[in-house]
Amino acid sequence: MIIGILKEPQDEARVALLPEAVKTLISWKTSVWVESSAGASAYASDQWYQESGGEIHNRKEILEKADLICGIQPLAEAEIGQMKPGAVLMGQLSALFNPKLTDYLIQSGRTAFSMELVPRTTRAQAMDVLSSMATVTGYKAVLMAANLLPRFFPMFMTAAGSITPARVLILGAGVAGLQAIATAKRLGATVYAFDVRQAAKEEVLSLGAKFVDVQGAKEDKSAGGYAVEQSAEYLQKQKDTIHEHATKADVIITTAQIPGRKAPLLVEERTVRAMKAGAVIIDLAASSGGNCALSQPDQTVEVNGVRIVGVGNLAAEMPQDASKMYGKNYLNFLKLIIQNGELKLNFEDDIVTGTCVCHEGKPVSPRIVQMKSA
Repeated sequence: MIIGILKEPQDEARVALLPEAVKTLISWKTSVWVESSAGASAYASDQWYQESGGEIHNRKEILEKADLICGIQPLAEAEIGQMKPGAVLMGQLSALFNPKLTDYLIQSGRTAFSMELVPRTTRAQAMDVLSSMATVTGYKAVLMAANLLPRFFPMFMTAAGSITPARVLILGAGVAGLQAIATAKRLGATVYAFDVRQAAKEEVLSLGAKFVDVQGAKEDKSAGGYAVEQSAEYLQKQKDTIHEHATKADVIITTAQIPGRKAPLLVEERTVRAMKAGAVIIDLAASSGGNCALSQPDQTVEVNGVRIVGVGNLAAEMPQDASKMYGKNYLNFLKLIIQNGELKLNFEDDIVTGTCVCHEGKPVSPRIVQMKSA
């Protein structure tokens, strides 16, 4: 069995599997073919891959001969068409947000796994790339904000007078939000956090932040730890509360997303215009619609002295550790479908089924089936 690792697009510095992961795959009686310079942006040389047992091949050879392609960003349809019949494609395919690609995979009879579909269950936690990458983005978002903010994060007592700590508001206390809270606290800021899930309150308080409470949120245990859509009455109450806190904040970091849907609007235009000049908003949900009304994907805009950063692929800003974490998630998942050096797709396993976009042209994941039947 040949596992292929391709070089990611130019704007993606991560690589799906580092040499240390390749060594593990070789021990599973597989062959690993790596495109030349695939790991260069993550500071992993071709020589390191070869020393780990991998073979360096060109892209065309890997596409045509690999039994399993492991990547991060989706391949172009033309390259998927070059894959040999029966070969399996894996990556973060954005299957729910990219119906055109999902339709192509189904219509061309392909088998594909999309890692963002990994179920949010205890057993699947070690395979959850969204959580791993959220750790990176939550950390980097705070550092980005600290660099852009025209004042200090911590309190200082100096001969020139006292500097009060920055006030940071985190919207969404999932993995990214909690990491952002922890990082902002380490930098000495006063941190407030909001989340519609009451279960998040205890975690927020344990990190030393203050919880912004808005009563009346609807919760759904079947949502796998994600937020769910709320009533119009609750949303208005939420926006009013956030507006009140936002006008006092130096930094706002937004992280709220709903799988398969547009990100909820949390920071209205009126809120941005009421914020103090010099304040910074980092919108981690910009690529799925944005939590801030004025954010633009992959752009920084300024309104009344408030800078709004629409973050795109922030995980690629830390390619070494992000690739290491991503690769570990991959290996934990691959254990489920590789046995004795061969692919064994057990669709009785809820993780395998939940992550599979389609098998031989038929939708498999319940979320994909639901999307197709909607």
